[in-house]
Amino acid sequence: MIASSEAAETKKNRQGALHELKKHRMLYLMCVPGLVVLIMFSYVPFAGIWMAFTDFNVVDGIFGSKFVGLDNFKYFFSSSMGWRVTYNTLVINFFGIILGIIFPITIAILLNEIRGKAFKKLTQSMMFFPYFISWVVVGAIIYGIFSTDVGVANGILAWFGIEPIRWYSEPKYWKEIIILANVWKWSGYNSIIYLAAMSNFDSSLYEAAKVDGANRLQQIMRLTVPMLKPTVIVLTLLSVGRIFYGDFGMIYGIVGNNPVLIDEVTVIDTYVYQSMRTLGFSYSTAIGLFQSVMGLILITMANGVAKKVNDGEGLF
Repeated sequence: MIASSEAAETKKNRQGALHELKKHRMLYLMCVPGLVVLIMFSYVPFAGIWMAFTDFNVVDGIFGSKFVGLDNFKYFFSSSMGWRVTYNTLVINFFGIILGIIFPITIAILLNEIRGKAFKKLTQSMMFFPYFISWVVVGAIIYGIFSTDVGVANGILAWFGIEPIRWYSEPKYWKEIIILANVWKWSGYNSIIYLAAMSNFDSSLYEAAKVDGANRLQQIMRLTVPMLKPTVIVLTLLSVGRIFYGDFGMIYGIVGNNPVLIDEVTVIDTYVYQSMRTLGFSYSTAIGLFQSVMGLILITMANGVAKKVNDGEGLF
């Protein structure tokens, strides 16, 4: 009896799926090119993960190369460079996430408080402009600020009677410089997301708060900030998923191949690029797999925490 009912349910579901495909066949056909691209560039390359467990060579191919197990991972974790690049990546991304929440929210709230439409549009465009600047141009701007001879930073220090600093010979400053450059470039873009969220807030709540005697600061702290919490959680979860990924273009655009600075700010992605030329594809693939697995673990854990603090709402 149970088996017959399950068979009937399966048949019903199959017929429902066929009816859905027939009814919306044009929409599904429109999805085919996107699905083909997704499969070709996102799922077919999964076969290359096997290189992380082999001593890859071109002659034998991916599946014919010698199997070495976890040797590539052991070499990465046993080397001092492996731990250094992991530390650099986590530090730069962690503070980038924290400041990347504070600054965009602040910018969005200030823009939302501007009443003059023309001034608001001009200010918003100026804040959004850095997003369109490439990291190469950002690197040139930073060089103009921190150059030893003509840099603005040393000019300001000299004005206060402080000895100039040879910035490009002092690695200890560059984590902070890169973090601030990253925040500067992305804050305007991220503020647009928060502005869009604020445009959907119920204006009657602010009117009620105003009637109750709340000033603008109290309205922001008691209404705007709490209502932004779901948006903050989603964007933070997306950022946490990529906390083990460093921005290759950012590091090379700002620091380049400067041998004095590169060890201080090199991240996993730049290390993969360097090791690909010296240690081969297998080692680089192992590091990339490590990045992906750790990102999956972290975003799953962060999503679980977000559900507990946000009334069951998370990214998935």
